[in-house]
Amino acid sequence: MSWSITGAVARRSGRSPRGTATAGASRTVRTARAVAAVTAAAVGLSVLSGGTALAGTGADGASAASAPVVTRAALDPSLVAGRGARVDFVEQEAENATTNGAVIGPDRTAYTLPAEASGRKAVKLTPGQHVEFTLPSAANAITVRYSIPDAPDGGGITAPLDVTVNGGKRSTMTLTSQYAWLYNQYPFSNDPNAGLLHPDWWITECACVPSDTTPAPVIDKPFRPNHFYDEQRLLLGKKYRAGDKVRLTVPAGSRAAWTVIDLLDSQLVGAPRVELVAANVLAFGADPLGRRDSADAIDKAIAFAKRKHLKVYIPPGTYQVNRHIIVDDVTIVGAGNWYTIIKGRQVELSTPAPDGSVHTGVGFYGKDAADGGSSDVHLSGFAIEGDVRERIDTDQVNGIGGAMSDSTIDGLYIRHTKVGLWFDGPMSNLRVTNNVIVDQIADGLNFHTGVTDSVVSDNFVRNSGDDGLAMWSEKTTNAGNTFDHNTVQTPVLANGIAIYGGEDNTVSNNLIADPIREGSAIQVGSRFGAEAFTGHLWITDNTTVRAGTYELNWNIGLGAIWFFALEKDIDADIQVTGDHFLDNTYNAIMLVSDWPVKDLYSITNVHFKDIKVDGTGTSVVSARVAGSASFQNVDARNVGAVGVNNCGSFNFTPAGSEFSLTDLGGNDGGGTTGAWLAPWELPNTITCDDRPPVIAPPAPSAW
Repeated sequence: MSWSITGAVARRSGRSPRGTATAGASRTVRTARAVAAVTAAAVGLSVLSGGTALAGTGADGASAASAPVVTRAALDPSLVAGRGARVDFVEQEAENATTNGAVIGPDRTAYTLPAEASGRKAVKLTPGQHVEFTLPSAANAITVRYSIPDAPDGGGITAPLDVTVNGGKRSTMTLTSQYAWLYNQYPFSNDPNAGLLHPDWWITECACVPSDTTPAPVIDKPFRPNHFYDEQRLLLGKKYRAGDKVRLTVPAGSRAAWTVIDLLDSQLVGAPRVELVAANVLAFGADPLGRRDSADAIDKAIAFAKRKHLKVYIPPGTYQVNRHIIVDDVTIVGAGNWYTIIKGRQVELSTPAPDGSVHTGVGFYGKDAADGGSSDVHLSGFAIEGDVRERIDTDQVNGIGGAMSDSTIDGLYIRHTKVGLWFDGPMSNLRVTNNVIVDQIADGLNFHTGVTDSVVSDNFVRNSGDDGLAMWSEKTTNAGNTFDHNTVQTPVLANGIAIYGGEDNTVSNNLIADPIREGSAIQVGSRFGAEAFTGHLWITDNTTVRAGTYELNWNIGLGAIWFFALEKDIDADIQVTGDHFLDNTYNAIMLVSDWPVKDLYSITNVHFKDIKVDGTGTSVVSARVAGSASFQNVDARNVGAVGVNNCGSFNFTPAGSEFSLTDLGGNDGGGTTGAWLAPWELPNTITCDDRPPVIAPPAPSAW
């Protein structure tokens, strides 16, 4: 959850372009054709494809992979069929490739490199070592997820990574840790040598409040390093066939003492999109080489396009933009997010903005809702790359922001901003589809305050610094929204998908993997000043894997899905149906309150049906709150502890726990302690074990 604050956004008025519309249109056509032709040649779109995937043979003493192993969230794709974002790339985990480096992990302990890796494993290379992937299908582009060390005093370093295909011409990626490596307590520090940001907070490391403890505890530095990974994309210059081998090598003399490779995504990128009848930003002075700031030129193109009822077209290139572009009643299209890149620096404001921002940066913003918001905005086919390296919650330095009704956002690639997409309503009827949102300091996407009748689907979110996808009904209810067929991987803090209050919302067909700490895969939370849950909430046909994290402040394990009544009762009609909870570190399902309010709030009217639980480190259900839930056709296997860990609200009355379970039939399976929902546990037997031993479950498999 990012604590961004609604407020006014920077505005620039556009001026009319010089020259006539006819002359501008002619230049637009010539420029678009030339740029598109050059780009198409560069990526080798005419090279023939074909071939079959070949087995890895091993070389230079490397471990050999027998064949390319394609995964989704580090799982066999058959286990998540029909769920998650439908993307145009294929994922290969480095630990399944050929390497002469060292596999690190598995490990789910926060603040470690394996814990933040997809699948909780990666490959660590030293200079001279490599990892080699066999392409499972034709590709002309790759994405590498990696980590390299921070500078000793913070701020990051750069280091090379050589890329060859079939031993041919070498390309060199420049890796960076400038956007990684945060430390300390929320909202974190870039300084590895900093003392505690909040010495008056309770911390797990000493089980104490350091400022109130005598003698003062010694806290190791760097304290709680996290957010280790970043990713880099590369066009290969030609199309390669299935079976061709992509080798990543750390060259001798690299400044990085080690380089961790987590995974490689490969894909076949199509030709650049060309819009001939459009307001081409080049005709208004935009610089596709990124040497000059193009914000004013884009503003001019938008103003001209609105007058002439045209789209705005941004052809291939890298465009420097260091502030917000205000959008309303306009369509802006790029040549594709591999070709059109809007890239900016973070700029310090001379005086703080009314909303508390102390910086601005690249972003496309609707007008503030207080000013009526924007409508009929359509953004597609470009990348937004920011320069955000620290978390300042008042800063409006998001990739997309403001209020946008009756609008669409499709096919963007958003990286290195604070929040990928942050919407401050009231607003309605927004469609956010087919976007890739990676390496954020805070959330991937947040519907904040009064967003209604909107859909987020087929988006891929990886390495968010807070909730991957969130609906936050602060002060005004979010209603009638759907998060469907999205993939969220490795949120470093908080949850994959979080719903904070709201009415008649749906979370369906999503894939959520590897949450790291202080959150889990799916949260239903009455917290952060959210309006109450009303109407219904459907959580349907989602899959979570390697979730159920360690809650730092409570010093307990969470459920893969967890309900948290902190500020209000949760009593709306909540249906959890058809979900699969795989390889849960602790519990699959948790219902919980907080100790100071344990006798004030309860969770009721929650119904679980047609659920599969494959592997829990502890229980299937952990109840740490007053209330009730029903269970029907919930099948579980490889359960590490008693099926129901029922603490209720910890009053331990003679009548049993304050939390009751209703068995509606068909609840089968269990683990070493017998049936997970045994008759003796019903309706409210106290089985409370605050921190049961964790038994790591086997890897999930077909049911």
